[in-house]
Amino acid sequence: MIISRSVNIMARRNLTPADIGDIVRTTRKAACLRQGELAGAAAVGLRFIVDLEAGKPTAQIGKALQVLAALGCSLDITPPPGPESARKA
Repeated sequence: MIISRSVNIMARRNLTPADIGDIVRTTRKAACLRQGELAGAAAVGLRFIVDLEAGKPTAQIGKALQVLAALGCSLDITPPPGPESARKA
């Protein structure tokens, strides 16, 4: 089950585990899902959802990505400029 609704609450900046937890909680509530329902949709345990929403810094990245995908969220990673992009500038 994939929930297509997502919430864009972050401007471009470095995210903290607490920020990710807030995004997950806000998006889950906007989709009218209980934590257990999201856990089932993302194939993770309820305890993982509770910890992720609480901003647990050691949450497993793979499971966190499963939860974000189940909520319809995307995660963009921008690498720092390297020597190749400096030459193009």
